[in-house]
Amino acid sequence: MRSRHTKLLFGAILTGASVAPDVLANTAELQQERPLESQSDQTHLGHNTGGLEEIIVTAHPGARSRYDVLQGTSVLTGEDLEQAVRATIGDSLDRLPGLSQTAFGQGASRPVIRGLSGDRLRVLINDLGSFDASTTSPDHAVALDLSAAKRIEVVRGPATLIYGANAIAGVVNVTDNRVPRALPEDGKADGFIRSSYGTNADEVVNSGALDLNITGGWMAHLDGFYRNHRDFTAPGFLRSEQERLDDPLPEGEDEPFGRANNSGIESWGGTGGLSYVGDNGFIGASISHLDTVYGIPVALEGEEEEGGEEEEEGVRIDIEQLRVDVIGEWTKPFAIFEKASLRFGYGDYDQAELEGDEIGTLFLNEEWEARLDLTQKNRNGWSGTSGVHLRSRNFEAIGLEAFVPPNDTMQWGLYSYQSIETGAWHVDAGVRLDRQTVESVTRSIDRSFTGISLSAGVSYDLGAGYLIGANGFRTERAPNADELFSDGPHLASFTFERGDETLGEETAKGLELSLKKNSGPLTFILNGFYTAYDDFIFERFTGETEDNLPVAQFSATQARFYGLEMEADYLLWQSGERTIKLNAVFDVVEAKNRSDGTPLPRIPPLSVQLGADYQSHWFDIHISGEYAAKQNDIATFELPTDDYFVLGTTVSIHPFDGRDITLMIEGRNLTDSDIRYHTSFLKDLVPAPGRSIRFTLRAGF
Repeated sequence: MRSRHTKLLFGAILTGASVAPDVLANTAELQQERPLESQSDQTHLGHNTGGLEEIIVTAHPGARSRYDVLQGTSVLTGEDLEQAVRATIGDSLDRLPGLSQTAFGQGASRPVIRGLSGDRLRVLINDLGSFDASTTSPDHAVALDLSAAKRIEVVRGPATLIYGANAIAGVVNVTDNRVPRALPEDGKADGFIRSSYGTNADEVVNSGALDLNITGGWMAHLDGFYRNHRDFTAPGFLRSEQERLDDPLPEGEDEPFGRANNSGIESWGGTGGLSYVGDNGFIGASISHLDTVYGIPVALEGEEEEGGEEEEEGVRIDIEQLRVDVIGEWTKPFAIFEKASLRFGYGDYDQAELEGDEIGTLFLNEEWEARLDLTQKNRNGWSGTSGVHLRSRNFEAIGLEAFVPPNDTMQWGLYSYQSIETGAWHVDAGVRLDRQTVESVTRSIDRSFTGISLSAGVSYDLGAGYLIGANGFRTERAPNADELFSDGPHLASFTFERGDETLGEETAKGLELSLKKNSGPLTFILNGFYTAYDDFIFERFTGETEDNLPVAQFSATQARFYGLEMEADYLLWQSGERTIKLNAVFDVVEAKNRSDGTPLPRIPPLSVQLGADYQSHWFDIHISGEYAAKQNDIATFELPTDDYFVLGTTVSIHPFDGRDITLMIEGRNLTDSDIRYHTSFLKDLVPAPGRSIRFTLRAGF
């Protein structure tokens, strides 16, 4: 049957400091038993209509449903993933509970989880980093295209036990099949081709993938994509009403309206992989290339050419990355362990910021990451995973926007996560030791940090489909090179950034509570969280200016984040394969500087989503509306953000019985609303795209 309703996320208790290693690391175990997006998942032979039980997250050794796990996870697979995919990872995940996006035009957008992003949130590809410069600046894109993605898992809340201190806000893990993990169902080949067109920016995307069983368990993988978006159009004026009032244009200059100039994207990439799949696991490697060019739809420089004429061409960003991955798993039990998983990745990344044909700034990043995870055998309800994690990064910026000097970062970590289940009770506990060294060669500065993260959680099954739980955590994050060494103009954030070489580790302590229901026509999760930070590192405006930009000083303060997330799914009607479901998502987060009681910057407002789904053998219909409230809790130098309502719908047609062929027609922003994300540095200069209709044809084999 085709996997359904994985978009509605009934993640259980958000673990805070811990993410059970098997939530993401054990995904490959399931994939060996049932290959990623196998033919049976994609054909339109029927629908799953259950609640939380239908999504397996494997939060403990062996498969477990989301109802049983402590982690708050979001899972996108199958057609739900197909409907969600946009040009950027941030825009693709924006409609999930607790998530927003940095929204720096069509080409660059990272996720924001509960008001936190940047170096506090890790975007992973097959459990390893994206090896780019996206955490350095919001105008830098993640080196990732989702065309070949098979699964996306999101962990809301600190994920430091498994993925290190840089995952204190959460984790987004994208799983693809660049290293094949299982043999095709028919023993020969699996694959797909996809083509889509969107009306707003003349969006054209073509992609395909092939997994081929060569001989004797040897598997080959090929995938590739091409993406082209022209400049998008938005409803009305590009600048917000408040921005137009506060900063009127010179007399005689027309206010930008409708089309967002220099907002287009052209991107292509490909991957080749080879693996051996045997009875006791698999081992393989892949090599990938990514090339992306996109425009920044605002004049970051604010400069004029000689004679007073503005430059016709804005800033464009040209990204190239070469990436190598080695992935392996040994699934034959040995000693006290059930499984061993190995991941290694290396990325060589170049990013040029082009002003016309000239390179204004060049960013270079060479990075590798490795991890070994050992999963214990389940002994009378006691299970767990332990591991070692290594990461090295060499970063350099050259040119006009070299606001941070060349720097090297080395990290290593050791962790263990243990679980005990007895009757209706389930208890988890974990600990991680981290060591980080950050060095600026040009300044002869070397800072080292040692951090310890702890987590403990408990849940109780009340019966009748209800479960309650709580999780407490304490995490430590060391400052990164930007926070320590910055000293220059950062035009993407419209600031002159200054680091502080004396910064210490920030510490987060928190508690999360959850109530879930997974049986009957109504299923839901209600999740509340509170996190207090000591020495929370943020950019504090000093009131000074340098290079005509306000000075933002990286400083440490006391902060608190708290909020509520709710998801619900109601089976209204069912007759055979035909069903009607109603669904709802609600989230809100508040973030304050505890030192003076002022709001922290770029915190998303309250949002509510209501939707309905009709599912049948031949076609499905989804319609949803989202309301985002006005954000008036603003930090110094921020402007308030107006509320908006956006309507969307998707029709998926399966014209051939038993064939993996789908025609999808999707309406985005049908209300043509003026959408401005409070989490975006560009929110008052350019809105999100207006109304668009997207047509997608996908055929699997």
